Amino acid sequence: MAVYPQRIVCLTEETTEWLYMLGEQERIVGISAYTERPSKAKVEKPVVSAYINGHIEKIKALKPDLVIGFSDVQAELARELVHANLQVLITNQRSVEDIFSTLSWISHLIGAGKKAQPLLDGFRKTIDELLAHPPAHQLRVYFEEWNEPTISAIQWVSELIEIAGGKNIFSDRAQGKASKERYVTHEEVIRRNPEVLIGCWCGKPFDIEGVIARAGYGDTMAVRHRQLFEMDPAKILQPGPGSLSDGLLELKRILTASEMYFRSVS
Repeated sequence: MAVYPQRIVCLTEETTEWLYMLGEQERIVGISAYTERPSKAKVEKPVVSAYINGHIEKIKALKPDLVIGFSDVQAELARELVHANLQVLITNQRSVEDIFSTLSWISHLIGAGKKAQPLLDGFRKTIDELLAHPPAHQLRVYFEEWNEPTISAIQWVSELIEIAGGKNIFSDRAQGKASKERYVTHEEVIRRNPEVLIGCWCGKPFDIEGVIARAGYGDTMAVRHRQLFEMDPAKILQPGPGSLSDGLLELKRILTASEMYFRSVS
């Protein structure tokens, strides 16, 4: 008889959200302070980590049989946990297909593959439906993850923009795994002239008026027509179920609203 992990520490939000969606939240014994989805997780589960750092002794005290984290950013934390003789899994999904694969095999890892499949099929159906009805015109989108330095969309966000019917003006940099590979200059943004500008700053509100006031941004269609929007990082900047569901649908709503606006002024 297979023995599956029963005491799981989730160092990032997407794993916590996924286990809740699977109805396997009772296995979670610790979460990240940056967990926003689902909101009840912070009430029900002890916080044992930030994003880069974690409380090793607190994690050890929970006696987890699996700790799940994400990306090279948590490499040092993972090293410390391994040295503490804990079972650690670090995923590195960057594309939409990577997200599907990661959610699938985490589900199988905990023995919940059958419960996961209808959810994954639902995400896939939404994507297929959007791809089957592309807009007549793909609006040029500048998605800003951070402002100092200015960082453009990571790969899965870039791909979701395309699925939602837009065109990421920095798609040529989206596959950069490190944030510094996605640095952009204001001059490049102005030159590529986005029609829609989406701000999604992790940890602080998007300053729309500050962006509008940037030198030269008034020459872009997005600013000239006030097509600037803010997205919640919890919905789109976590490579998990939130980005495939609420994040994608919000991108679609934004692009549909902008498309209707531009039609009305053309």
